[in-house]
Amino acid sequence: MKRNVMVILFVCLYALVFPLTSFAEEEKSEDKEKKDPFEIPSHVLDISKENTYPNSTEDQEVIEPSELTKELIEEMKVPIKNPDLIKMLNETTLKPSPIAIGYRGMVYLGRWPLNYESLETNINWEYQKINTNELNNIGGEQNQEMRYIQQDKKEIKGALTNKINNPDDVKKMMLLEAKDKTKLPLSYNTVIGKNTKKDNSYNIPTEKYGTLQAYAPAVNEKGRVTFGEVYIELKGGKKAIVIKNVTKQGIGGWIPIQDHVSFSLSVK
Repeated sequence: MKRNVMVILFVCLYALVFPLTSFAEEEKSEDKEKKDPFEIPSHVLDISKENTYPNSTEDQEVIEPSELTKELIEEMKVPIKNPDLIKMLNETTLKPSPIAIGYRGMVYLGRWPLNYESLETNINWEYQKINTNELNNIGGEQNQEMRYIQQDKKEIKGALTNKINNPDDVKKMMLLEAKDKTKLPLSYNTVIGKNTKKDNSYNIPTEKYGTLQAYAPAVNEKGRVTFGEVYIELKGGKKAIVIKNVTKQGIGGWIPIQDHVSFSLSVK
């Protein structure tokens, strides 16, 4: 009898503890999943205040569709997100006569990249090497501090990784998508000015030689662009956008993170 009671108590205790353990493990797993993949690591520093070259923020103009344009593109099966195309549609006057019974016409607006779909976004925190600082403390009598000082002006340029029609339109859509996804200050062109300094210091012990490498980080964006021939169809008193000959093309690109530097210290 006593043995049976002990077994029952053990089973109850196990039943109480096991769910708590499982719950704790689930919580840890969820925390890992919730971690922002685009979070800036501690070795990457913002130099926007210290940069001796004042970069202009590359704010892409977000074109809002007019009421008519919005009405037309909402009915489309193929999404239209190209800001330049939306701007053209906004500026296009479409006022077919309500009494134009039997009237029908098609206006060709050209072949356009209609939208960009992001499939993969990654960050290379050491996209391009921009600077090296060195400190020789071999033979020194005490520890020395080394700081980052930009030796030369460096321009970091982004680019598409393969050829595509209407590259400027594609770059705009890719930049808008990457900015929205990462919440980082992105620009296809950023400059680190000469003599840019940062207060953070690195300790170099005696009998050691320190090297501080600095890199410009960048976002690697991969996705797919949808192209199509765009027509305005006028039929009696009705109007519509018609897309023909739709194709898709894979595309990739590098977009630097503006005014940020990644540091790597080596002590030998």
